Amino acid sequence: MHKLLSVLFLSILVIRAFGQEKKVVLHKEENEKCFKCHGQSKYVYFNPDAGREIKEHMNPYRLIHREDFYRSNHKTFRCTDCHSEDYDSFPHPVTLRFEMQYVCMDCHGGDETYARYNFEKIEEEFLASVHSSRHEEDFSCWMCHNPHTYQSHVRNEKNIKEIVAYDNSICLNCHSNLDNFQLLTSKKNPNIMKTHEWLPNQQLHFGSVRCIECHAVIQKDILVAHQIKPKEKAVKNCVECHSQNSLLLESLYRYEMKEKVSKYGFFNARMLTESYLIGANRNYFLNILSVVIFGLVLVFIVLHTFFRVIKKTK
Repeated sequence: MHKLLSVLFLSILVIRAFGQEKKVVLHKEENEKCFKCHGQSKYVYFNPDAGREIKEHMNPYRLIHREDFYRSNHKTFRCTDCHSEDYDSFPHPVTLRFEMQYVCMDCHGGDETYARYNFEKIEEEFLASVHSSRHEEDFSCWMCHNPHTYQSHVRNEKNIKEIVAYDNSICLNCHSNLDNFQLLTSKKNPNIMKTHEWLPNQQLHFGSVRCIECHAVIQKDILVAHQIKPKEKAVKNCVECHSQNSLLLESLYRYEMKEKVSKYGFFNARMLTESYLIGANRNYFLNILSVVIFGLVLVFIVLHTFFRVIKKTK
């Protein structure tokens, strides 16, 4: 029965994947009309006033690589699913510059297909975050999640290091890029390395954990935390991570943990497959052995003191 269910589940996944791939193929020709210009660094058009073809540089903010788009979550979409069909004409009407952009909840809100991802709860978290409370309408989903390239690494990628690198790059896209940072504020972009001087072994931490592990409120029913806390409330207590009940178990490693104790006696065994985290990767048998050794040392000291006292009294 178990094998039958497994085969059925795999069949559904294959059919679903085939259906998505078919959609991608169907829309590629239509999308190519847009990628003909927006998919390369230079584009060519005919200028009737000059009576000749003109080659121009594509605005880098309007450049979308085909390969990135067809690896993204939205790879099955047509460009005109989100953008006006008036973009079919060139030059594009000037009024399209003021076209309202969709946000995640316009499509994902109230849809049973995506209920397991808790988009409504994610929106609540985002609205309570410093990103939203301080910048309101100026800060949208697209500030972090580029609709043309965004991928859900955390539920599809098995390599923790790659998840960390990808998710941290989203934060650093603003917090280490002055041009993007000043789209929201005129403040000077803080120096990430300097503001984290208190953190020992910075590079190892930056490569092993995501920014949100320390800078967001962790919720059990949300895959990726979106409630970014004020910097004053960021985690700075080492024990929060470096302990048996590490907060990483509820965030970065949550969907990777298969069992509490491995067959070798290690707590938080999943962490051990990626890296050794002091205080979190503990071995049951070594714990007992350390207690026994400590007890023996204590007994030796007591006995040694006792015999020394007896000897002096004689």
